[in-house]
Amino acid sequence: MYKLSVLVILFFSFNIIAQKDASKDDTNLYKKQVKETILEFFEGFHSGDTTKMKKTMDQNMVMQTIVKTKEGTIKTRKANVEKFLTAIKNRPAEQQWDERLLLFKIDADSAIANAWTPYEFYLNRDFSHCGVNIFQLFNDGSSWKIIAIADTRYREGCK
Repeated sequence: MYKLSVLVILFFSFNIIAQKDASKDDTNLYKKQVKETILEFFEGFHSGDTTKMKKTMDQNMVMQTIVKTKEGTIKTRKANVEKFLTAIKNRPAEQQWDERLLLFKIDADSAIANAWTPYEFYLNRDFSHCGVNIFQLFNDGSSWKIIAIADTRYREGCK
C-alpha cells in the first residue's frame, strides 16, 4: 500500500510539473507574438505604411503621453490616433523617423499582455529624445492587437 501511495504521489507530481512547463512554453510563445506585433507596428511607422500599422492596432486603441508642464507638474496628454496616422502617412519622403527600441520587458497570458520598451528617437539621424513606451495588447483569437500606448519623452538624461 505504501508503494502504491508513493507511485500515485509521484505520478501527480510529474503531471503538475509537466503542466507548469507547458504553461511556461505558452507564456514564452505569447511574449514572442507580442514582440512581433510591436515590431510590425514599428516597421509600418518607420516606412510610413499606416495599413501595416493598423493591422496591429485595435480599432479603439488609445494613445497617451506623460508630459511635464511649464509649471513642472506631470500630467497625461491624450493623442488623437487618426491624426497620428495621418501625420505618418503624410510625412515627407525625405524625413526619416527612427524609433530604436532598446529593450523588451513583456508580461503575457493567453488574452492580455503588457510590454515596456525604453527607446531613443532620431529625426533624420539626429537624436531627438528618449523615453519609455508601454504597450497594452489583447489576443482576439487570431492575433495580438495593441489597445493602448503610453509614452514618456525626455531630451536630457538619456544615456
